[in-house]
Amino acid sequence: MESYASESEYLNALAARAVLPMGFQCAVRELAFHPRERVGAQPMRMNLSLLLLDRETRDFGGVFTRNLFPGAPVIIGRARLERPTIRGVLANNRISNVCTSRGVDDALGLLERLGGLTGARGDDFFCASTGIIGWELPAREMREALPSLVGGLSVSSILPMARAIMTTDAFPKVRAAAAGKGRIVGVAKGAGMIEPNMATLLCFLCTDVAVPRERLREDLAWCVERTLNRLSIDGDQSTSDTAILLSSGLKGPADPEEFRAALLEVLAGLAFDIVRNAEGIGHAIRVRVERALDEATALGVARAVVNSPLVKTAVFGNDPNVGRIVSAIGDYMGNAGGMLATGRTIVRMGGEEIFSEGCFRLDADKELRLCEYLRGRAMDTKRVPWPQHDRTVDIEITLDGASPGVEILGSDLSYDYVRENADYRS
Repeated sequence: MESYASESEYLNALAARAVLPMGFQCAVRELAFHPRERVGAQPMRMNLSLLLLDRETRDFGGVFTRNLFPGAPVIIGRARLERPTIRGVLANNRISNVCTSRGVDDALGLLERLGGLTGARGDDFFCASTGIIGWELPAREMREALPSLVGGLSVSSILPMARAIMTTDAFPKVRAAAAGKGRIVGVAKGAGMIEPNMATLLCFLCTDVAVPRERLREDLAWCVERTLNRLSIDGDQSTSDTAILLSSGLKGPADPEEFRAALLEVLAGLAFDIVRNAEGIGHAIRVRVERALDEATALGVARAVVNSPLVKTAVFGNDPNVGRIVSAIGDYMGNAGGMLATGRTIVRMGGEEIFSEGCFRLDADKELRLCEYLRGRAMDTKRVPWPQHDRTVDIEITLDGASPGVEILGSDLSYDYVRENADYRS
């Protein structure tokens, strides 16, 4: 079981994972700025992060949000996929740079300045931004901070970047896995506004395994679809979701299946860290659907359950109000026009059968056991800066088809989620 007794214990574990693969450097710089959208406000703090390859690579890939109001970094990032080579990623938190009049120009100007400082071209870099939607970047202050950012580059660890990209996250997220003679290391941020399509949050992955561009992009898309695209905190797809993978290739090739398995391990770990760090989380929820008609149906049923406000609030209250689960299944299937053999549908929570042969299977003892089960998986919604535990509320649904099983990770809905989002810009 993965659990930690303190922040220092967790950070020590991350430090061991966070050693950069060969051929990469990382730097972080904090700056202060006055947002033009809030006259007379106290200065806000922003972190700039740079992940830099020692030399350009042609082996890179990215996947991005499908939100039709994308941020400037997403617009730029999609264009960068056509580049022959790339050198790195510049990221900032606090302001997401979405749909402002100067958003693209400001971002390109910053990258041009960064290129000059690193001996590269501006279009050799991706950019990524996260934070408040609708406000302009403090481009002047960011530009002035770039020389010290570049001057602080280090080959030691990606952990500073994992911390710097945080917004409402309670703790940094770093995962790593070996492949061949090399490693894959990834960081991510995200705690709310999460149910993406074609990527998620901000996620940066680097490897010294040599992987040809076409296969690297195929592996990234395949693994993202099965990890970052299968979690939901609040059903809201961000304007800025970005996942980028860079390869220095300095440790040579690995077996293709071994590399894909290692990438899947890293992304699955980051996805789980994101869910158990959700805004105001009281429980992490894992919904597994077996034997649906097809994968799309299985995913639809799982998302319907994990996104149901009634299911979420029942779980938060440690109340095994399992009728809400069955109702969510029937609701989705009925409105999707699907067929549902209710007499062959089986639903379990925590291994306890709660519905089968068209009837609920409940009694007083089982209700008490389910209450205790939920309490045993609860977390303090006043989040501490390290993962509290790795226990999930497991809901298993068996239908009457033949498709392989799928899983969706999600979170409950607490008072603190509402408070955090009500006060987000305050």
